Amino acid sequence: MFKKTISIKEWLAVLPRLLGAALFAGAMIAMPVSASLADDDDDDTPQYVVKDGMVNKATYQGFRRYHSECHRCHGTDGLGHLGPELLTPLKTMSYEDYAEVYINGRSEGVAVAGNVMPSFGTDVNLAPYMDNIYMYLKARSDGVLAPGRPERFDAPVLD
Repeated sequence: MFKKTISIKEWLAVLPRLLGAALFAGAMIAMPVSASLADDDDDDTPQYVVKDGMVNKATYQGFRRYHSECHRCHGTDGLGHLGPELLTPLKTMSYEDYAEVYINGRSEGVAVAGNVMPSFGTDVNLAPYMDNIYMYLKARSDGVLAPGRPERFDAPVLD
């Protein structure tokens, strides 16, 4: 009924998916949410913190990760490029809907036929930062964070 051995070729074919899933699951379980909450919400929606135009560490990490990958399609500061702009949809999109697209991607309903929003649920460089990217984009969408590189209000002071 079950195969007792697996060939090296079969193992190597499955290994990237297993590692990606394991890393993502581990990151989601072990990684504490680094976001400071802007208000006392009872839900699990990550909240950005912006003070005098400066952001907390988690929101800053979102800026960094967004501009390492996402900006290629969605443009600088989420204003759109090859992919759609993200600020307007985030005004009404729930966090759960955002997470669904981020983790699983999207091929239907994209603005340009043939374009696809890839899934980042198993991407070891982006999956652990889903909440941080959401906080950055949500701050931009809500109009409390100006375009460009934000400064951190909780940045360590180096002597």
